[in-house]
Amino acid sequence: MRLRSFIFPVLALSLSVPRLLGSDHPLPPAEDASKYAAFDTHVDENLTIAAEPFETKDKMKYFRVDYLKNYFMPIRIIVTNNGNKPVSLEQARIDFITASGERVPAAEPEDVERRMTHVNNTGRKIPMPPPLPPAGGKPKTPDAKIEQDFSEFEYSDVVVAPHTTKSGFLFYDMQGVGGNPLPGARLSFRKVQDADGKQFFPYDILFDKYLSAQKGQAH
Repeated sequence: MRLRSFIFPVLALSLSVPRLLGSDHPLPPAEDASKYAAFDTHVDENLTIAAEPFETKDKMKYFRVDYLKNYFMPIRIIVTNNGNKPVSLEQARIDFITASGERVPAAEPEDVERRMTHVNNTGRKIPMPPPLPPAGGKPKTPDAKIEQDFSEFEYSDVVVAPHTTKSGFLFYDMQGVGGNPLPGARLSFRKVQDADGKQFFPYDILFDKYLSAQKGQAH
């Protein structure tokens, strides 16, 4: 997936606490990527990338929309550059790879909007008539909330400066994956580059590490 740096205004999602318009639950600030349960680090490249799935109902409180209800899983991406040169994710491909090897690209906001408009709670696609506008104003739809969430939370920093951490979310369509999609799955980063255009080796964040940490915290 190529980062869509021109669709929405570029937002600096870093160690500061993000703005959360319309939410009473501030998102915890990003830490160094090595502090997370699931990460991949390349010492020679001075880069660490972590991924934190937001796969529970409780974690949906940070968003304006319940994405899990509509089979989309937000995954927080944390990138820590400990080197002396900028790192570019402009050409990066960031895919969710299921345990069976299926490659799921990050969703666009219109993908989420389409699902919420045309899918009922069982996940079966049904035709929906256009809503009648209420008296005195325009009908309320989830579209604006979705676009606000993507604009505010989506990972959009295509360059990570030296000795900084950047974070943001990508949203993945889990419909049809079946059951819990995390066991045996990974987040795959390809075509990450340094400032000179040299490609780094692929980064793979294994979600089994995240699940093991969650299981340990439960005991």
